[in-house]
Amino acid sequence: MPSTTPPPPAVLPGAEPFAMAGSGVEGRTGVLLVHGFTGTPMSMRPWGEHLAAEGFAVRCPLLPGHGTSWQDCNASTAEQWTAAVEGAFDELAAGCDRVFVAGLSMGGTLATRLAQTRAADVAGLLLVNPALFTRRLDARLLPLIARLTGSWAPIASDIKKPGVTELAYDKLPTRAMLQLRRLWALTRADLARVTAPVIVFHSAEDHVVEPANSEALLTSVSSADTTEVVLRDSYHVATLDNDAPEIFARSAAWIRERTPAVEPGTTAS
Repeated sequence: MPSTTPPPPAVLPGAEPFAMAGSGVEGRTGVLLVHGFTGTPMSMRPWGEHLAAEGFAVRCPLLPGHGTSWQDCNASTAEQWTAAVEGAFDELAAGCDRVFVAGLSMGGTLATRLAQTRAADVAGLLLVNPALFTRRLDARLLPLIARLTGSWAPIASDIKKPGVTELAYDKLPTRAMLQLRRLWALTRADLARVTAPVIVFHSAEDHVVEPANSEALLTSVSSADTTEVVLRDSYHVATLDNDAPEIFARSAAWIRERTPAVEPGTTAS
Protein backbone atom coordinates (compact mmCIF):
# COMPACT_ATOMS: atom_id res chain seq x y z
CA MET A 1 0.00 0.00 0.00
CA PRO A 2 1.51 3.39 -0.93
CA SER A 3 2.66 5.59 1.92
CA THR A 4 0.36 8.47 2.83
CA THR A 5 3.15 10.40 4.57
CA PRO A 6 3.54 13.74 2.81
CA PRO A 7 7.01 14.51 1.45
CA PRO A 8 9.13 16.98 3.42
CA PRO A 9 8.75 20.58 2.28
CA ALA A 10 11.16 21.72 -0.40
CA VAL A 11 13.97 23.94 0.86
CA LEU A 12 14.35 27.25 -0.95
CA PRO A 13 17.49 27.46 -3.12
CA GLY A 14 20.25 29.04 -1.07
CA ALA A 15 18.63 28.18 2.26
CA GLU A 16 20.37 24.84 2.67
CA PRO A 17 22.35 23.98 5.82
CA PHE A 18 26.10 23.71 5.38
CA ALA A 19 29.16 22.13 6.96
CA MET A 20 32.82 22.87 6.24
CA ALA A 21 35.75 20.75 7.40
CA GLY A 22 38.54 22.25 9.44
CA SER A 23 42.19 22.25 8.44
CA GLY A 24 45.62 22.71 9.96
CA VAL A 25 46.17 23.69 13.58
CA GLU A 26 42.69 25.23 13.85
CA GLY A 27 40.91 22.16 12.52
CA ARG A 28 40.15 20.75 15.96
CA THR A 29 38.17 23.88 16.86
CA GLY A 30 34.57 23.99 15.71
CA VAL A 31 32.21 26.91 15.26
CA LEU A 32 28.46 26.31 15.19
CA LEU A 33 26.57 29.09 13.39
CA VAL A 34 22.85 29.69 14.06
CA HIS A 35 20.69 31.88 11.82
CA GLY A 36 17.84 34.15 12.87
CA PHE A 37 14.04 34.03 13.01
CA THR A 38 12.44 33.70 9.53
CA GLY A 39 15.98 33.65 8.09
CA THR A 40 18.19 30.89 6.69
CA PRO A 41 21.84 29.76 6.69
CA MET A 42 22.33 32.13 3.74
CA SER A 43 22.81 34.99 6.23
CA MET A 44 25.60 33.04 7.95
CA ARG A 45 27.38 31.53 4.95
CA PRO A 46 29.91 34.38 4.35
CA TRP A 47 30.89 34.22 8.02
CA GLY A 48 31.17 30.45 7.83
CA GLU A 49 33.30 30.63 4.69
CA HIS A 50 35.66 33.08 6.37
CA LEU A 51 36.04 30.91 9.46
CA ALA A 52 36.57 27.78 7.35
CA ALA A 53 39.25 29.62 5.33
CA GLU A 54 40.93 30.37 8.68
CA GLY A 55 40.99 26.62 9.36
CA PHE A 56 38.05 26.19 11.75
CA ALA A 57 35.46 23.42 11.33
CA VAL A 58 32.07 25.02 10.69
CA ARG A 59 28.46 23.86 10.73
CA CYS A 60 25.20 25.78 10.23
CA PRO A 61 21.86 23.93 10.51
CA LEU A 62 18.56 24.99 8.95
CA LEU A 63 16.18 25.52 11.86
CA PRO A 64 12.81 23.68 11.77
CA GLY A 65 10.10 25.66 10.01
CA HIS A 66 12.63 27.81 8.15
CA GLY A 67 13.76 27.93 4.55
CA THR A 68 10.45 26.63 3.18
CA SER A 69 7.32 28.69 3.88
CA TRP A 70 6.10 30.92 6.67
CA GLN A 71 3.21 28.49 7.20
CA ASP A 72 5.76 25.79 8.09
CA CYS A 73 7.33 28.16 10.59
CA ASN A 74 3.97 28.61 12.34
CA ALA A 75 3.91 24.84 12.91
CA SER A 76 7.36 24.79 14.56
CA THR A 77 8.15 25.16 18.25
CA ALA A 78 10.87 26.58 20.45
CA GLU A 79 11.66 23.05 21.61
CA GLN A 80 12.27 21.97 18.01
CA TRP A 81 14.64 24.89 17.45
CA THR A 82 16.65 24.20 20.60
CA ALA A 83 16.81 20.48 19.80
CA ALA A 84 18.09 21.22 16.29
CA VAL A 85 20.85 23.45 17.66
CA GLU A 86 21.86 20.89 20.28
CA GLY A 87 21.93 18.11 17.67
CA ALA A 88 24.11 20.16 15.33
CA PHE A 89 26.41 21.04 18.23
CA ASP A 90 26.87 17.36 19.10
CA GLU A 91 27.60 16.46 15.47
CA LEU A 92 30.27 19.14 15.28
CA ALA A 93 31.71 18.35 18.71
CA ALA A 94 32.18 14.69 17.73
CA GLY A 95 35.09 15.74 15.51
CA CYS A 96 36.45 18.66 17.53
CA ASP A 97 38.23 19.31 20.80
CA ARG A 98 36.14 22.40 21.50
CA VAL A 99 33.14 24.16 19.93
CA PHE A 100 32.22 27.85 19.95
CA VAL A 101 28.65 28.86 19.16
CA ALA A 102 27.81 31.94 17.07
CA GLY A 103 24.33 33.31 16.43
CA LEU A 104 22.51 36.16 14.72
CA SER A 105 19.34 37.59 16.31
CA MET A 106 17.22 34.57 17.36
CA GLY A 107 20.30 32.53 16.57
CA GLY A 108 21.95 34.50 19.36
CA THR A 109 19.08 33.58 21.66
CA LEU A 110 19.49 29.90 20.79
CA ALA A 111 23.27 30.06 21.20
CA THR A 112 22.86 31.65 24.61
CA ARG A 113 20.27 29.05 25.61
CA LEU A 114 22.71 26.28 24.68
CA ALA A 115 25.40 27.92 26.81
CA GLN A 116 22.93 27.82 29.71
CA THR A 117 21.90 24.18 29.37
CA ARG A 118 25.34 22.91 28.26
CA ALA A 119 27.61 25.25 30.20
CA ALA A 120 30.42 22.72 30.47
CA ASP A 121 30.48 22.07 26.73
CA VAL A 122 30.30 25.50 25.05
CA ALA A 123 33.76 27.03 24.65
CA GLY A 124 32.47 30.53 23.94
CA LEU A 125 29.65 32.63 22.49
CA LEU A 126 29.85 34.99 19.51
CA LEU A 127 26.61 36.95 19.19
CA VAL A 128 25.45 39.42 16.57
CA ASN A 129 22.48 41.57 17.56
CA PRO A 130 21.15 38.89 19.92
CA ALA A 131 17.45 39.03 20.82
CA LEU A 132 15.95 38.70 24.30
CA PHE A 133 12.90 40.98 24.09
CA THR A 134 11.33 43.69 21.98
CA ARG A 135 9.86 47.10 22.73
CA ARG A 136 7.90 47.30 19.49
CA LEU A 137 4.38 48.58 20.10
CA ASP A 138 2.74 45.93 17.91
CA ALA A 139 4.38 43.23 20.03
CA ARG A 140 2.01 44.07 22.87
CA LEU A 141 -0.86 43.01 20.64
CA LEU A 142 0.82 39.84 19.37
CA PRO A 143 -1.41 37.34 21.25
CA LEU A 144 -4.48 38.98 19.70
CA ILE A 145 -2.87 39.33 16.28
CA ALA A 146 -1.87 35.65 16.31
CA ARG A 147 -5.48 34.63 16.93
CA LEU A 148 -6.70 36.77 14.06
CA THR A 149 -4.05 36.10 11.42
CA GLY A 150 -1.16 33.73 10.78
CA SER A 151 1.14 36.39 9.36
CA TRP A 152 2.18 39.99 9.88
CA ALA A 153 4.58 42.55 8.44
CA PRO A 154 8.04 41.06 7.69
CA ILE A 155 11.22 41.80 9.64
CA ALA A 156 13.76 40.51 7.09
CA SER A 157 16.53 42.31 5.18
CA ASP A 158 17.24 45.13 7.61
CA ILE A 159 20.53 45.83 5.83
CA LYS A 160 22.21 49.19 5.24
CA LYS A 161 24.48 48.04 2.41
CA PRO A 162 22.85 48.78 -0.97
CA GLY A 163 21.84 45.87 -3.16
CA VAL A 164 22.02 43.17 -0.47
CA THR A 165 18.92 41.11 0.33
CA GLU A 166 18.55 38.46 3.00
CA LEU A 167 16.96 35.16 2.01
CA ALA A 168 14.07 35.08 4.48
CA TYR A 169 10.28 34.98 4.66
CA ASP A 170 8.34 37.92 3.27
CA LYS A 171 5.86 37.60 6.14
CA LEU A 172 6.22 37.29 9.91
CA PRO A 173 4.62 34.04 11.14
CA THR A 174 2.70 35.23 14.19
CA ARG A 175 2.23 31.88 15.95
CA ALA A 176 5.93 31.11 15.61
CA MET A 177 6.61 34.56 17.04
CA LEU A 178 4.73 33.52 20.17
CA GLN A 179 7.11 30.55 20.40
CA LEU A 180 10.05 32.92 20.10
CA ARG A 181 8.68 35.02 22.95
CA ARG A 182 8.61 31.87 25.10
CA LEU A 183 12.23 31.21 24.19
CA TRP A 184 13.16 34.79 25.07
CA ALA A 185 11.56 34.48 28.51
CA LEU A 186 13.37 31.22 29.29
CA THR A 187 16.70 32.61 28.14
CA ARG A 188 16.36 35.90 30.03
CA ALA A 189 15.54 34.04 33.24
CA ASP A 190 18.72 31.95 33.02
CA LEU A 191 21.28 34.51 31.86
CA ALA A 192 23.26 34.10 35.08
CA ARG A 193 23.92 30.47 34.08
CA VAL A 194 26.12 31.63 31.20
CA THR A 195 29.77 31.33 32.24
CA ALA A 196 31.49 30.93 28.86
CA PRO A 197 33.46 33.80 27.27
CA VAL A 198 31.14 36.10 25.30
CA ILE A 199 31.69 38.60 22.51
CA VAL A 200 28.68 40.65 21.38
CA PHE A 201 28.62 42.59 18.12
CA HIS A 202 25.65 44.94 18.02
CA SER A 203 24.59 47.61 15.59
CA ALA A 204 24.20 51.17 16.81
CA GLU A 205 21.14 51.41 14.54
CA ASP A 206 18.98 48.29 14.39
CA HIS A 207 15.35 48.38 13.22
CA VAL A 208 14.52 44.85 14.39
CA VAL A 209 16.29 44.20 17.72
CA GLU A 210 16.94 47.13 20.00
CA PRO A 211 20.57 47.55 21.17
CA ALA A 212 19.25 47.35 24.74
CA ASN A 213 19.08 43.58 24.22
CA SER A 214 22.87 43.36 24.03
CA GLU A 215 23.28 45.58 27.07
CA ALA A 216 20.89 43.41 29.09
CA LEU A 217 22.75 40.25 28.09
CA LEU A 218 26.22 41.58 28.87
CA THR A 219 25.18 42.90 32.29
CA SER A 220 23.36 39.70 33.31
CA VAL A 221 25.66 36.81 32.33
CA SER A 222 28.14 35.39 34.86
CA SER A 223 30.99 35.25 32.36
CA ALA A 224 34.26 36.76 33.56
CA ASP A 225 35.35 37.29 29.94
CA THR A 226 33.01 39.60 27.99
CA THR A 227 33.64 41.83 24.98
CA GLU A 228 31.34 44.38 23.35
CA VAL A 229 31.81 45.63 19.79
CA VAL A 230 29.55 48.40 18.47
CA LEU A 231 28.94 48.28 14.71
CA ARG A 232 28.57 51.80 13.31
CA ASP A 233 27.78 51.05 9.65
CA SER A 234 25.29 48.18 9.71
CA TYR A 235 21.66 47.50 10.55
CA HIS A 236 20.25 44.25 11.96
CA VAL A 237 21.58 41.61 9.55
CA ALA A 238 25.14 42.72 10.17
CA THR A 239 26.65 39.47 8.86
CA LEU A 240 25.63 40.63 5.36
CA ASP A 241 26.20 44.35 5.92
CA ASN A 242 29.03 46.87 5.77
CA ASP A 243 30.61 45.75 9.05
CA ALA A 244 30.70 42.06 8.12
CA PRO A 245 34.49 42.05 7.46
CA GLU A 246 35.08 43.41 10.98
CA ILE A 247 32.83 40.73 12.49
CA PHE A 248 34.60 37.98 10.57
CA ALA A 249 38.17 39.11 11.33
CA ARG A 250 37.57 39.91 14.98
CA SER A 251 35.68 36.68 15.61
CA ALA A 252 38.50 34.54 14.20
CA ALA A 253 41.07 36.40 16.32
CA TRP A 254 38.83 36.20 19.41
CA ILE A 255 38.45 32.43 19.04
CA ARG A 256 42.21 31.96 18.63
CA GLU A 257 42.88 33.96 21.77
CA ARG A 258 40.65 31.52 23.69
CA THR A 259 42.03 28.34 22.17
CA PRO A 260 44.91 26.42 23.80
CA ALA A 261 48.16 26.99 21.92
CA VAL A 262 49.76 24.11 20.05
CA GLU A 263 53.50 23.73 20.64
CA PRO A 264 55.72 24.18 17.55
CA GLY A 265 56.41 20.89 15.80
CA THR A 266 53.21 19.26 17.10
CA THR A 267 49.71 18.89 15.71
CA ALA A 268 46.36 19.31 17.35
CA SER A 269 45.01 16.07 18.77
